[in-house]
Amino acid sequence: MTDSNVTTHGKSGPGRKAVATDEKIKQANLHRLRRVEGQVRGLQRMVEQDRYCADILIQVSAVTEALRKVARGLLENHLRHCATHAIHHSPPKADAMYQELVELFMRYSR
Repeated sequence: MTDSNVTTHGKSGPGRKAVATDEKIKQANLHRLRRVEGQVRGLQRMVEQDRYCADILIQVSAVTEALRKVARGLLENHLRHCATHAIHHSPPKADAMYQELVELFMRYSR
């Protein structure tokens, strides 16, 4: 996860990498993110053009849901690979991973 407020094994930062990446999930996330990028540009145009507020809000909702799907895919990959690796290979890393997972679930279950 790239959120700088969430730690992995006690460390945070942009240099961290996933233990492994499910290629199918990665491609689906990239596809969704590209679509979100286009939707956000469309939202900018709608605001610039003073479009009807309810129409903009509907599009904001669509972007939000697309980002939630990306988050779900990232969480699935994190559980399948990063968390599983930490839990199976090192008790200290397992403890840190359990804490990280609790933090992630609390943050993203809102």
